[in-house]
Amino acid sequence: MDASQADLRELYQEVIFDHNRNPRNFRRLEDATHYALGHNPLCGDKLTVYLKVVDDIIQEASFLGEGCAISTASASLMTEAVKGLTLDEFEKLYGEVHQLLTENHPDHDMGKLEVLSGVREFPARVKCASLAWHTTHNAVNQLSETAQTE
Repeated sequence: MDASQADLRELYQEVIFDHNRNPRNFRRLEDATHYALGHNPLCGDKLTVYLKVVDDIIQEASFLGEGCAISTASASLMTEAVKGLTLDEFEKLYGEVHQLLTENHPDHDMGKLEVLSGVREFPARVKCASLAWHTTHNAVNQLSETAQTE
């Protein structure tokens, strides 16, 4: 492992720990217009994502639930990243995050979400990191089934 890989791994761990200990937007959004449930049976992660969408723009995002550190941190990062996006912009970001988690790096800077790329080193944890994103995809599209990552 070269120095840059070690630095990325350390940053990945720091951000994951911070967002797990102090998740952002961890609350029920009382005036949500969209919501969805998510479950990762393999790890036991369960969450609900809440969105307030006005004129196809995500004004607010939050989540509640319980899960492993990676699942909680990913949900926390997701709620910060999607605020202000149009529903179409979210769908594009959803695809890019999936690519970041599973394949290779998108062609542009993903900001704070870059730290999620570290999960590729742990294939069993990709489902933990992607749960909030799949759940938000269901919320955006107002799908009633529970998002699952199995």
